[in-house]
Amino acid sequence: MPIAKKDKEDAFRRSSNSSNSFKKLVPKVLRSTSMKNLFKSKKPRAPIEIVRETTDLLAYIYEKPENADPKRDEKLEQLDTNIRELKSILYGIDESEPVQEACAQLTEEFFNNDTLRLLIMCLPKLNFEARKDATRVVANLQRQLVNFQLISSIYLQDNLDLMDQLITGYEDPVISLHSGGMLRECIRHQVVARYILKVDHVKKFFEYIQLPNFDVASDAAATFKELMTRHKSTVADFLTENYTWFFDEFNSKLLGSANYMTRRHAVKLLGDMLLDRSNAGVMVRYVSSKDNMRVLMNLLRESHKSIQIDAFHVFKLFVANQNKPADIVNILCANRSKLLRFFQEFNMDKEDETFEADKAQVMKEILSLVPTTPITCSGELFKSIVV
Repeated sequence: MPIAKKDKEDAFRRSSNSSNSFKKLVPKVLRSTSMKNLFKSKKPRAPIEIVRETTDLLAYIYEKPENADPKRDEKLEQLDTNIRELKSILYGIDESEPVQEACAQLTEEFFNNDTLRLLIMCLPKLNFEARKDATRVVANLQRQLVNFQLISSIYLQDNLDLMDQLITGYEDPVISLHSGGMLRECIRHQVVARYILKVDHVKKFFEYIQLPNFDVASDAAATFKELMTRHKSTVADFLTENYTWFFDEFNSKLLGSANYMTRRHAVKLLGDMLLDRSNAGVMVRYVSSKDNMRVLMNLLRESHKSIQIDAFHVFKLFVANQNKPADIVNILCANRSKLLRFFQEFNMDKEDETFEADKAQVMKEILSLVPTTPITCSGELFKSIVV
């Protein structure tokens, strides 16, 4: 046999022996403890177990001062992981749908263990991502049914003081947006809205909406809108009982704000409230005030079209009122020519048939008005309401 051929056969034989040895070795390696753990998938923890451990970790974080335990960072990291797992159970992972039984177990354990209280109290101590996940967890829990009951509503009815914590969260820029997100979801429950619709709470929102931080102020405005529009009968009762101070504050602090976004949000919200049928009595009272009409006529003079449009939708209610007080009739008559000239040139950026019809009706109504007393152009009333 030629030497070259023999060498090739020897090399092939050595390669085969080596391969066979590796094949024999693999099963032994796979049977070893370390390799078993390497390839073994981690068994998912039960929702109840995660909630209980999360509760314990929150209690530890809340009670222990920072730097009191060298393992604090490790526990915070585990807490982050747990909150993320809770979110995954409630929302599902990737395209997989959440398992209803697991969600129910999590929800029941969460409220039975008073975990929400600890989570809210520890919010400033969590990192940003954990706060985001916690906000989503709390939001989801408000919708979870357990035995056909919203146990979140039952829990909150007995723990309404937590809403005080969430409201004052707007005073801390670190947690303000997360507190606001949780608060809006809790307002889904009428018992919560009824609790927050108290003078002391609502007055705080007039301040928060004017905060210099744009994101915080906008979030507070969104929460305020949810509070004032979601539960119709509760809002109507509140406005009826607190009409004078509420609209004095609303007109002066929000509609009269120097901030464009504050005015824009406020005039839009005013229209939403007054045009709601539940607030019919409040609307009639509002549009019977010459001081309120003066505020709206000034908003019609805004340089921002969006505010002008929303102000128009409120102003038309004053004109459409079939029982206008005499002073309102006289103001409209005194400003008739200027109002008509203004509305002739007042148009939407895009053609809108409904808007044009409303505008035509307003102009027609103003034209038909007859003053109840003689009007002189030199009167102070005329000068102060010029459009």
